[in-house]
Amino acid sequence: MTATSANPMVSATSSSSVAGASLVTDLAALTRPDFPLLSQTACLGQPLIYLDYAATSQKPRQVLEALQQYYGHDNANVHRGAHQLSARATEGFEAARAKVAAFIGAANAREIVFTRNASEAINLVARTWGEANLRAGDEVLLTVMEHHSNLVPWQLLAARTGCVLRHAGVTESGELDLEDLRAKLGERTKLVSLVQVSNTLGCLNPIAEVAALAHGVGALVLVDACQSLPHQPVDVAALGADFLVGSSHKLCGPTGMGFLWGREALLEAMPPFLGGGEMIQDVFLDTSTWADLPHKFEAGTPAIGEAIGMGAALDYLQNLGMERIHAWEQQLTRHLFERLQAIEGVRILGPTPEQQPDRAALAAFSVEGLHANDIAALLDSAGICIRSGHHCTQPLHRHYGLAGTARASLSFTTTPEEIDRFAEELQGTIGFLREHS
Repeated sequence: MTATSANPMVSATSSSSVAGASLVTDLAALTRPDFPLLSQTACLGQPLIYLDYAATSQKPRQVLEALQQYYGHDNANVHRGAHQLSARATEGFEAARAKVAAFIGAANAREIVFTRNASEAINLVARTWGEANLRAGDEVLLTVMEHHSNLVPWQLLAARTGCVLRHAGVTESGELDLEDLRAKLGERTKLVSLVQVSNTLGCLNPIAEVAALAHGVGALVLVDACQSLPHQPVDVAALGADFLVGSSHKLCGPTGMGFLWGREALLEAMPPFLGGGEMIQDVFLDTSTWADLPHKFEAGTPAIGEAIGMGAALDYLQNLGMERIHAWEQQLTRHLFERLQAIEGVRILGPTPEQQPDRAALAAFSVEGLHANDIAALLDSAGICIRSGHHCTQPLHRHYGLAGTARASLSFTTTPEEIDRFAEELQGTIGFLREHS
């Protein structure tokens, strides 16, 4: 059954109302029957409300069934066996690669390298392209809003090669300071690496414009698309990127699976990342030759079931339509901000939907005098799951003078009623904590 037939009683053009706005498509009503986890109750019997999608997504039954099908019927190693199980496993594994390529508009599946996660994909570029191409004094330009996964690998590379790291700032509204980035680009810049969407600010960065500026000085561009891929269409050709990384578990797929997309010529020129089986062509006692792309970068037995599960997740998202997902989540985001902005003392980081209509469906916020962990813990006791802490963006939180924030992040399965209940419980939580502080 496809995602769009999950609930035949709900029309694909049905509408609801949030704060007086007509919704394009009520995807929550359409899709929630596909997500078993969302039907459970919390520890005290309340309906469970999950608002931590920026950390990881929930998985539809279509993905769970794909995993069961592989492990129950097709389980074998890929690319190595002549028997029918291996043939079926290989077919499913490589079909998933083709689905990733189509999902992001890659020229061909050879440009898709499977990794354990997006963090490993960034490390792969740092250890292969970075070590082969960067020398002391060369510069890598990042931003202060980066996830630690797009900071630490470059710090390690700088320690090994002597390259210099620079960081573009953010504007007062919590968006990328493009003028600062432009000022820090120069003839020494060899790579610009940045998020497309911040997991804390929620801002959508102008990647195509950044890529044009970077290419103008001869630099390459790596895009961390973990927070954009699940929520809006992403096309690598339109972005003008040279590398892009993504993670399955943010895309309604299994954990332990991610990918690197790179321009084929760049991947061909890069040395292998890890050595071992699968990534070789011929091995002698004192030398080896490498397999063709993308297998040159995929040493050892891969996460076969997880790749197939990710392929099923991409099918699910494609069946829904990324434009429809984005339109629904834009409506929900406006409603979330309206409810949070009405609560006294709540400070939201990043641009508002009015300032940036395409911003992400999340809100990281602080409340003066209260600890984010206390807020999250009390909300959890009411059955509402949000995130608290620094969200792997410690430098960004220091920029704002904060140790951490609370964060509510949405998905197409989120309902307006869940946002309402979250806001009501948050207001009560703030009052309780202030009364007892």
